[in-house]
Order: sequence, then C-alpha cells, then structure tokens
Amino acid sequence: MEHYLPLVKYNAERIHTKLPDEVDVDDLMSAGIFGLMDAIDAFDTGRGVKFETYCAPRIRGAILDELRSMDWVPRLVRSRSSQVDQARKALEMELGRAPTDDELAKKMRVNKEEFTKIRRDAGAVGVVSLSRKWFETDSNKDVREIDVLEDPRQVNPFTAAQKHDLKDLITKGLSRAEQLIVVLYYYEQMTMKEIGVTLDLSESRVSQMHSSILARLKAQLNHRSKELAAEAE
Repeated sequence: MEHYLPLVKYNAERIHTKLPDEVDVDDLMSAGIFGLMDAIDAFDTGRGVKFETYCAPRIRGAILDELRSMDWVPRLVRSRSSQVDQARKALEMELGRAPTDDELAKKMRVNKEEFTKIRRDAGAVGVVSLSRKWFETDSNKDVREIDVLEDPRQVNPFTAAQKHDLKDLITKGLSRAEQLIVVLYYYEQMTMKEIGVTLDLSESRVSQMHSSILARLKAQLNHRSKELAAEAE
C-alpha cells in the first residue's frame, strides 16, 4: 500500500485539476486508496501483467465512482468513460494483458480519430509505472520515472494568484449549471451541443445561458473598472 500511494496521489491530483474547487483532493485520494486495496486483493500474478498496469484503472475507476456519488461528473463524461472502461475490461479478459489503443478502438468499432475524441471526452489519464527505468547510469542507482517526473505544484505564485482571482470573478454569482457551461466550453473545448447533452439541456438553451453569462461578466468588469477609476481619483 505504501509503495503505490504516490500512484494514487498522482491520479487524484491529475483528475482534480479539471474539477471545481469545491471538490476536495483528499476525498479523491481516499477513494483511490480503496481502489488500490481492491486491486491488491484481486491481482492474479499468473496473468503475466504488471501490477502497475493492472491497478491504475482500478484506482481511477474508484475515484470516478466517488465523483459520481458527488454528482460532479457530467452525464456525457460518465457515459464515454464507461464505454472505454467496459471495452478495456473485456479485452483484458480476452488477452490477459492491457490492450493497446488500436485494439480498444477496434473493440468499440470506431476509427482512431473518434477513439481519441472519446478518450479526451472521458477525461482519460495516462498512467505509467513510477518505478519504471527511465535510463541507466554509471552508478548503482538507475534513474526512474519518478526521478524525472515534473511536479505540477511548482507554479509561479503570482500567476496562480491571478488565475484564482480570475476564476472567482468569472464564477461569482453563477449557478452550478452556469459554472459547468463556462468550464466545459472554455476549458474542455466542448461544443454547445455536447454541453447540452451533458447537462440535459437543448443546444439553444445552452447558447442562451452562455450569452447571459457573458453579459453579466461584461457588466461586472465594467463596474469593477469604474470602481478602480474612482479609487485612483
């Protein structure tokens, strides 16, 4: 458990980056730990599959299950994630190993371009073994993936503060549905039609809400600009 905890943390933090601030990363890690425990109990060494390859989908699945119970994962994302997971599980049973993307696409009867889109919409997270050898050295200790893994937490504090203030300004006073429209349209590059399917709304209704959000944001920015001008005088 202790050895693979960094893998749980890695998955939880990667998924958390695309979620609202209200979702606690510690809750995602707790769910991921249960997924790791299940993977340890169910792992069959006779399959010839690396444990890191086997446990990663279990960890990610447990985290997504936690999000579903919190109702923060949109319906379209849940559906597409489920399609990929079902195909992967079926192929793992047939092949006795983790399937390739081409094999998954063939199983789902879609071309490679469509499969890439499905994977993106499902919020798929690429996972590798953190203990995998990256390159050999002349010393006794080899350099592994975890040694060269970039720490996403190392950010410019000024830039982080700006982004946080901007997000607060944009989402202030918006309903949960309106917040999701902003995130899915501007951060996930989803179309109005896809957002409508996700939120169970018509495309025209999503467009109307989007226009209303922009109008309110413009009014807020104008009001803030006038306040700043008055303070400067």
